[in-house]
This record gives sequence, C-alpha cells and structure tokens, in this order.
Amino acid sequence: MVNLKDRDIISIRDLKKSEIEYILQRASKFEKSLKKGNLKLLEGKILATLFFEPSTRTRLSFTSAMQRLGGKVLGFSGTEATSVKKGENLADTIRTVESYSDVIVMRHSVEGSAKLAADVASIPVLNGGDGAHSHPTQTLLDLYTIKEFKKKIKGLKVALSGDLKYGRTVHSLAYALALFGADMVFISPKQLEMPRDVTTELKSKFGISVEQKHDFSKVIKDIDVLYATRIQKERFPDPEEYKKVRGAYRIDLELLKNAKKDLIVMHPLPRINEIAPEVDKTNHAVYFKQAFNGVPVRMALLASVLGK
Repeated sequence: MVNLKDRDIISIRDLKKSEIEYILQRASKFEKSLKKGNLKLLEGKILATLFFEPSTRTRLSFTSAMQRLGGKVLGFSGTEATSVKKGENLADTIRTVESYSDVIVMRHSVEGSAKLAADVASIPVLNGGDGAHSHPTQTLLDLYTIKEFKKKIKGLKVALSGDLKYGRTVHSLAYALALFGADMVFISPKQLEMPRDVTTELKSKFGISVEQKHDFSKVIKDIDVLYATRIQKERFPDPEEYKKVRGAYRIDLELLKNAKKDLIVMHPLPRINEIAPEVDKTNHAVYFKQAFNGVPVRMALLASVLGK
C-alpha cells in the first residue's frame, strides 16, 4: 500500500518506482473526473504557492489542481511585494507561510532551496523547480504524457535535446526514464551537454544505453519521443556564451519528414524558437496536452501528500 501522506517531494529520487506508478494511476482517474466538475476532496485545505522565479504553467496548474479539488490557494509570484525585498531570509518566510497553509509548492533560483524549505517546514513541501537542480512534478507529468501516447516507457528510445547542462527538467526526467527502462540519446551543443555526473549515474546505476549527439538528423528516424527544451538565457553566467548557442536547434516539418509516424514531440514550455509553429498542427505535437496534464498529475500529488 502506497502512503505519501505528509511527504516532501524535493527530487524525483524521493519517490520509488511503485510510488510514481501510484501517482500516475491516480492522475488518470482525476483526469476522467474533471469532466464531471470540481471535487470537494481538499475542501478546507490551503496551498501556498511561493514562486521566487517566474512561472506560468507550474504555478497556474498547481492553482487549478488545488481549486478543482475544492481547496484554496494563497501565495506570490515574484518578490517585489513581499518581505524578501526587506531582507527576510528563506527559513523565516517558510516558517511564516506554513502557519497559513497546509502544503507549500515553491520555485526558487537557488539549488538546494527546496530542501532547506522542507527541513524548516512541518507541512509538506513540493519542489516547483530549484535552480538547475530538479523539477520533480514536471517529470511526473512528462512520464504521464509519454504513457498516455505511447502506452509504455520501457524499451522506448527518447531523445532529450537543447540545454541539457542547465535544464533542471531534463536532469530529473533522465533519471526517471532510466528507472522505467527507456534508452536515451542526448542532443545538444557541445557547451550544453548533459553533465557527466548524470550520465555516469545512468550507466552505473541502471546500465542503460546513453548516446551523446550534436545533430538531430543522425537519430531522428530511430527515436520514439523527442523532448525539446529551450536554451535558457537566464542560466548562463556569461551572456556571450548564450549568444553562441541560442537557436542552435529547430524542429520543423523538414526534420520530421524522416521521423517515425508515431513520434511524439514534447516540450516543457515556454518555447522560443525550438519548435516551428507549423509543427503544432501535426500529430507529432503533444506539448499543449502535456501542459494540461500538469493539472491531473498535480491533483494526484496534492491529494496524496495531504492524505486524501
């Protein structure tokens, strides 16, 4: 029996495979229930959304998930109108907010901030992204999307492309895909390759096939899932380095001519120019459904950590 009550979810590594499967199964049930209207499962509960960094999909989908479960939401997006601008430290912010709420979701630019918040808080803390480190709830909705369209994960060949060095989304996803038995190919500019500690862990812990490539054309015909990410300007310590790699890869109809008919193209969004707009009308494009999937997945997660 899986029990996630009162659990912090800081990294996808905090969850066993069976626990991930449980969340995905609950998410599927919640997605079906959305057609029947809002539920009252979390009536009387309050979610605090503490977003020290900009966010659209993560913040709004958590808000939607909580409200659809009958709960309420308070919080902030940006720190201009908060005591952080006065110099309040993160620990004090968390101690204050936990007295107003039952669960916290937080996004922060500093790696390790979510772990600090979890150590301080007596209520569950969910990591909505900390620096370039981890984004576990994005990983859960990505797995849910792959299973929805491909019916499985084990044995698939998944290409992760774009900014693999600073991209917290792909760091979490690579681990989870390995856990479920997928093979991976990493496609990026040389300056933005997947960090060595990630690839070493995938090979040593899971014994899976990992390829590093710098060109889409060499692998497009063999892959089942193409997961694109933007080149993240805000993560680059040197603006000149960013200029060298921005727009390095673009997925368009010409590239997809050589792809499998059932290839799915995913993206955590926002996109800049990684995917041409004309791809949106093809059967390959699943990224807007992927964004929607954040609602049922986060409904499942919120209900689980609140013991409902």
